Amino acid sequence: MTKRTVRAGLVALTASLALATPTALAAPTGTDHKATRQAMAAAVKAGVPGVALQSKDERGVWRATEGVGNLRTGAPRSARDRFRAGSITKTFVATVLLQLEAEDRLSLDDKVERWLPGMVHGRGHDGRKITLRQLLNHTSGIYNYTDDEDFAREIFQADGFYKNRHRTLKPVELVSVAMKHKPNFAPGTSGSYSNTNYILAGMVIEKVTGNPYGDEIRHRVIEPLDLRATKIPGTDETLGNPHSRAYSKLTETTTAKSYDVTEFNPSLAGAAGELVSNAADLNRFYSALLHGKLLPRRQLSEMKTTTEVTGVPNARYGLGLIERTLSCGVRLWGHAGGIHGSLSDSVTTTDGAHSLTLNFNSDWVEGSQAIVEAEFCGSLTPGLDRSPEAR
Repeated sequence: MTKRTVRAGLVALTASLALATPTALAAPTGTDHKATRQAMAAAVKAGVPGVALQSKDERGVWRATEGVGNLRTGAPRSARDRFRAGSITKTFVATVLLQLEAEDRLSLDDKVERWLPGMVHGRGHDGRKITLRQLLNHTSGIYNYTDDEDFAREIFQADGFYKNRHRTLKPVELVSVAMKHKPNFAPGTSGSYSNTNYILAGMVIEKVTGNPYGDEIRHRVIEPLDLRATKIPGTDETLGNPHSRAYSKLTETTTAKSYDVTEFNPSLAGAAGELVSNAADLNRFYSALLHGKLLPRRQLSEMKTTTEVTGVPNARYGLGLIERTLSCGVRLWGHAGGIHGSLSDSVTTTDGAHSLTLNFNSDWVEGSQAIVEAEFCGSLTPGLDRSPEAR
């Protein structure tokens, strides 16, 4: 049996994001939302409680929902729902580090040891050999702390989750979990998705600026773009309104009971995945990023320099930014994210003109890629994956 997304936690792209081989170029995008609605309905039929979505293109904003936001009352979802965005946090973190590089306050070629002396060591890990760039594009080889079996029992399985849901985990504790294991490979010799990389990146931001990484994101990204539904929650367990309830199986199977996991301390994810946002804000963020409103041209080019990374199937990973090409040839940039009770996907075209963000208020059915394909290509892709491989 394959393991579920919540077991891996804070995912990049999931197994359901398998892409067909491009067969045509420049297919009309967003000309008809009928296929998108059908894909949303298919996700609910496959077991997702509810879907919230917003698309924005040259014709304006289109909002849609399907299913329910509360399994007990049957209340519908809102397209303006706030939700946990999981690994979409990584693009925000990478943006701030690249801004600091543009300000000559650090170099992406700096070794981790320079900024975090003694933090990355043990079992073959060596911060003297790992660059900040390798943190951001997952070529560091550093072990992924969410893969640790003890951590998984304490955080992702039902008994452990309810025992520890209010517990505060410090970044150094999360890194120490990874340091108990051997690296996946020597730095720069391969690529493997690791949440530990971004816990460390958040710590570097704090060391360089003297401020919590969340404060830097607020000052540099959230406030300038007026992202009113977006926050770095820290230890705040609430989402803010409006929001739907969030559900998880908290087990290895997809047929077990559904648990309400709406409130919990997100410090377990930290800079790797604690962001709370909504579809409108994330569309605005990625559109602004691709339009060059957050980074100078050189840093944006660095962010879009991609490599193959295990755990990001059928796509390429840049610096906190994922590139994928749909079956109709449309090229998209963005990120996906998974965390307890939430799966999200946020993408935009290269010119930032057509953006889409969607959220499932659950974590056991993978169907976001079918919705993305439908929105940008006007057609459905086959099937939904109920049990994606863990990473």
